[in-house]
Order: sequence, then structure tokens, then C-alpha cells
Amino acid sequence: MRVYLEIERLVLRRFTPSDEDHLYDLHNDPEVMRFLNGGKPTPREVIVERTLPRFIGGGFFAAEERTTGGFLGWFHLRPADGGPADEPELGYRLHKSAWGKGYATEGSRALIDKAFTELDARRVFAQTMAVNLGSRRVMEKCGLTLVRTFRFDWPEPIAGSEHGEVEYEITRAAWEAGR
Repeated sequence: MRVYLEIERLVLRRFTPSDEDHLYDLHNDPEVMRFLNGGKPTPREVIVERTLPRFIGGGFFAAEERTTGGFLGWFHLRPADGGPADEPELGYRLHKSAWGKGYATEGSRALIDKAFTELDARRVFAQTMAVNLGSRRVMEKCGLTLVRTFRFDWPEPIAGSEHGEVEYEITRAAWEAGR
């Protein structure tokens, strides 16, 4: 197991081919996927041929409960496609059983700290649907602030997409001021 980060209750590690079932289960929970694709199932071949290779390629980390080793979901910290290397995007997706327990906040804070202390980030940002209040609360708890609301041209609009997307950020200066 290639550990990327170990914190109070979580271990974030690199993905491996053996994570296929973990990702398949997570990405096929309609509630987990509600704000991403409207809760539609993800075929196993998409997980095997596209998702898992992308996750193994870097910037995505399997999240495991530290004491049990149970798979809780994943986090990512990586530049957006075509974006500057010093502006990584933060993201997370957790099983429903992990919701409301502070795991998203704990993992996100640790990755934000790593971005500024080790990865020379200038800014960390995260995006979600405007109606995804749970994710928005996590971002705010981590010190990110709302910087814009925008529209995304969804190929297949999902419930709530008419309210747009939001982007939150924390800059190095704001992170240093909050330490």
C-alpha cells in the first residue's frame, strides 16, 4: 500500500487495480452520484477502462478508515485539466456511511495543508453544484470562500443544475492568516 497521507482517522493512499470493486460500488450509489450524473449507474467497463486508470495515474487517493482499513471513498488534489500546477483542485466522494462524520472535512483540511506546505500551491479551489449544500458546508469548514457562481452546459441536465455551479477557494495568504 502506497500511503500518501495519514491523518487522525484516515489513510489516503494511491489507487491500485485491486480498487475496481470499491470504485464500482461507490460510483453506482444513486445518492452518492446525485449531484454528479443524476444518480445514473456507471458501467463496470467505464470504471475499468477509464476511471481506474485515471485514478491510478495520480492526484486521486483512496480514503480508508485508519483503524479498520475500510474503504470510505476518495479524495483528489490535482490541477484542473489545462489549469496551472500551483492551483490544485480539491475534490472528494465518500460512501453514504461516511457522510456526516467529519471525514470529508478532515481529509480536505489535510490536503489543503499539504498543498500549501509541500506542493507550493498559490490557491486551492473546489467546485460543486449550487444545490449541493453538504459539499458547500465542507468547503466552508475548510476555510474556502465562495468566489463565483457559474453555469455549466450539462450534456444531460440533472435536477438542480438550473441553479448553476459554485467555485470556492482558499489562497495561500488566507490559509496562512488562518493558521
